[in-house]
Amino acid sequence: MKKARPYPRVVVTKKAARSLRAGHPWVFEGEILRVEPSQEGTMPEPGGLVDVFEENGTWQGAGLISPQSKIRVRILSKNANDRFDLAFWERRLQWAWQHRLTTMGSLSLPGCEPDTNCCRVVFSEADSLPGLIVDRYEDVLVAQVGTVGMERLCPLLYPLLVQVLAGDGVQVRGIYERNDSPSRVKEGLELYKGWYDFSSAAQSPWTDALAAAGTALPQLPLPDDARVMAQENGIVFDLDLENSQKTGFFLDQKYNRRAVRNLAAGKRVLDCFCHVGPFGLNAAAGGADFVRFVDVSQTAIDLARENARLNGFLPDGVSSTDKIGFTCANVLEYLPELARDKGRLRQEGGPFDLIVLDPPAFTKSRSTISHAQKGYREINQAAMRLLPRGGYLATCSCSHFMSRDLLANAIAEAAHNVNVQLKQVAERQQAPDHPILWGVPETHYLDFFIFQVV
Repeated sequence: MKKARPYPRVVVTKKAARSLRAGHPWVFEGEILRVEPSQEGTMPEPGGLVDVFEENGTWQGAGLISPQSKIRVRILSKNANDRFDLAFWERRLQWAWQHRLTTMGSLSLPGCEPDTNCCRVVFSEADSLPGLIVDRYEDVLVAQVGTVGMERLCPLLYPLLVQVLAGDGVQVRGIYERNDSPSRVKEGLELYKGWYDFSSAAQSPWTDALAAAGTALPQLPLPDDARVMAQENGIVFDLDLENSQKTGFFLDQKYNRRAVRNLAAGKRVLDCFCHVGPFGLNAAAGGADFVRFVDVSQTAIDLARENARLNGFLPDGVSSTDKIGFTCANVLEYLPELARDKGRLRQEGGPFDLIVLDPPAFTKSRSTISHAQKGYREINQAAMRLLPRGGYLATCSCSHFMSRDLLANAIAEAAHNVNVQLKQVAERQQAPDHPILWGVPETHYLDFFIFQVV
């Protein structure tokens, strides 16, 4: 490079350079040939900025280094003119928020809350902020920090994000950190969760830069608890940000739930792997004749029942009605049992016209893909056996290892085994607040199909 750079240098293999040129932002441990000091003789600190070069001297970008992680460097920028100052990070956050306003701002249901009231504001690599996830639930943000580089930057990024949102009239009450993912251990980071104390940011290296830019540290008292009442598609959910899965809710299915809602009028609906009830409650809001919620977790069933009560679908003091019911069961055993026992099927509210399958990821690594394919094939077979001709099946996978084609093949095999034909109604993915970055397959992880059995 002609321009002198102040950062330490990481020299990588040709294979790594090809991957970076193709758009993937990761450099793995085994792809590093050597690490060289900066011109001042300093070696990189954990989470610090480094320049990445191919062995022939070609600059491939600048990123954050994680010395304890197998993903050793995550690229931030391939623009040699970028300065990683406060303005750079503010732009990144502003771009992320504007993307949500642009892609979701006009999609709200009539008379309901704006779709950006509950959405993912920052989606890690897809928003060029690798290792940072931030979800918005009304006036609360929930953050997950997965890399040592982002951990170091939080005292800067959090105040800037509060300021960016305030510019659009969003007053943030607090930021709850769900930094309890085991993946943090691979970065040498501790596991914890709790409200972020902005007074700690006053001791960060960014304090003077924030003050010079006129960004005051938010003076936010720590909330008393981690419960929040949030609305999605006009439905109220009581969320426990501290103890729920992920950041408190699965925001990526927002529009897929709406697609189910649009089909539900007059139908008897079976919501499998219901979690806290969003698919089933959308079906109820869409005019379903009956909805049965099923999950292996009694806690999830209790929360789904409470959310049904909050939205007026279940009277106080009543556990079920002729319009809505709840069952704690293992779906993998429950569906075949209903297929074998017609009496039990009627007892559960069947026959069903619409079945929703929203299972957890059946695979989290390449080594278990074949096992996952079998699992998806079996649950879809079981659902198809229960559906009459003309019935509808909504089914999905939320693992990027289970690609769209692998899932489609598993569903096609299930239909063949049950001797039914499928008419595709819709093929969908994750909501646009979870953007898919081409060249980074890890950002594409949710595939969702709706079929009619014919």
